[in-house]
Amino acid sequence: MSTLLPLLQAADAQRTALLAQLHDENTNAYRLFHGSVEGRDGLTIDRYGDVLLIQTFHTPLSDDEHQTILDHYAPLGLHAVYNDRSSSNSRIGNALSEEELVAAQQPRVISELGVNYHFEARHDGQDPWLFLDLRAGRRRVMQLAEGKSVLNLFAYTGGVGVAAAKAGASFVMNVDFAESSLRVARGNAKLNTLATRPRCVQSDFFPAIRQLSGLGQAKMVRGKKMPPFQPLEARQFDLVFLDPPRYAKSPFGVVDLINDYPALFKPALLATAEGGIIICCNNVAQVDADAWLEQLKRSAAKVGRTVREVEWIAPEADFPSFDGKHPLKMVLLHV
Repeated sequence: MSTLLPLLQAADAQRTALLAQLHDENTNAYRLFHGSVEGRDGLTIDRYGDVLLIQTFHTPLSDDEHQTILDHYAPLGLHAVYNDRSSSNSRIGNALSEEELVAAQQPRVISELGVNYHFEARHDGQDPWLFLDLRAGRRRVMQLAEGKSVLNLFAYTGGVGVAAAKAGASFVMNVDFAESSLRVARGNAKLNTLATRPRCVQSDFFPAIRQLSGLGQAKMVRGKKMPPFQPLEARQFDLVFLDPPRYAKSPFGVVDLINDYPALFKPALLATAEGGIIICCNNVAQVDADAWLEQLKRSAAKVGRTVREVEWIAPEADFPSFDGKHPLKMVLLHV
């Protein structure tokens, strides 16, 4: 018997209650196997609608492992797609047959908490169009969004924004630098019956948030002309969702979740209405949650804002943790 099989069986047993709940909530996208915790480091197996998405991030699957996975999940009747991302840049490196590639690139629709999203197992980018560990964050946004204005920063394909609009938000703005991601976000909005259609703003984070927060973005900085950017009126939002990548650099500034989260948090906080909510995410495993929270509180005080209440949002049970210290940290701050 394959050494992987008992690990897959144990993962199934751990998810019985959660998957029953998710199916009742009209959700067909979730993690079936989280290898870093469940026994095969670097292997993830996700269900996205009728697709079984298998990904490796450290070492490729052996033929035996691959066949074990296919056999184990065959009763689900899903289309299996394997993306090997074990190279240093995490890009998909394995070729598929022509037939497999056509199936992997097939446009599909998946559902989460009654919200529909576009999905393709392979597309021009690398990452899936919906990050499943962020479901707990989207769930919390849906519980809070009714009647509120919502700002979704580093929006990617607009999952949080569409979820907020579906839950009755009065106004939603998705901000992301990549037009390709926002094109998917607009498509996601069209998949759903929404009272308000999210506004998608293609912009570098820094000029967008500096304008929204009232700080303003200069066209010249230290004698250097800045690239063109979309003009935005200053406004504050009832709920702000901040989910930056680990590291990114542009002429406008540097995104660095380890060394300078406050550079992102402070202007985002200034765009949050008094008495509002900001939900911050940090996906760097080595960042200590408690130290990060204290940094956020100090940063808030420096701009004259008080953190009144704190609520941690943990990923759901398909993303288990040895010690409760999830790599993805989400904290909701009442400010």
